[in-house]
Amino acid sequence: MESNVVSAVALGGSVAQDLSMWALFLRADWVVKAVMISLFLASIWCWAIIFEKMIGLRRLNARSDEFERSFWSGRSLEDLYDRIGAQPRDPMSSIFAAAMREWRRKVMRAESNEGREHSGGLQERIERVMQITLAREMERAERYMTFLATTGSTAPFIGLFGTVWGIMNSFHSIALTKNTSIAVVAPGIAEALFATALGLLAAIPAVVAYNKISRDLDRYAGRLEGFAGEFAAILSRELEDKA
Repeated sequence: MESNVVSAVALGGSVAQDLSMWALFLRADWVVKAVMISLFLASIWCWAIIFEKMIGLRRLNARSDEFERSFWSGRSLEDLYDRIGAQPRDPMSSIFAAAMREWRRKVMRAESNEGREHSGGLQERIERVMQITLAREMERAERYMTFLATTGSTAPFIGLFGTVWGIMNSFHSIALTKNTSIAVVAPGIAEALFATALGLLAAIPAVVAYNKISRDLDRYAGRLEGFAGEFAAILSRELEDKA
């Protein structure tokens, strides 16, 4: 802080000062520099998450559209499972593969050994497997969303901390020099406002993107739940026909 004060006093008689962003950063106190760097890195990471989620959701929806066309095309579910079961490309095909895997493992035993009574248990297991798979796939799709929420809620306060620290430096400069001219207080105030601006730069896109992506993820989760319900109904009818 003392070095900042000396710099401010030295600039006191200067008519023109460099108030560019780079100059403000270089002249800032180490605490304010740490705040600026952390906010700048958080902003970059947020934008990386935003682009990754937007592209990823578009890809997931496209692959789900492709799978649904194959699923409702009228071809055999066994053939479809043989084609994609080992390597599902999206959450919807993963749900289908998990259910078909349980179906293949249990249905023959249900028919030969336990008959009608076992069908209800098999149906419950298939539904539970689909729900577990759905939850796991959505957890994967929602990865890093917590960082967006955390940045959106905390970045303004981190920037405010840098603001308070910069203003404290300015007041300290005034106390040492007993000079209230703008040349003395301007650098510290400018640094403080720059920290606030960086906090808002990180927070605003994070909040907007979090709300948008969360809504898209909720819509996609609803689509998966609808498919799981329809597929469970299809398997239930198959079990009734075999009983």
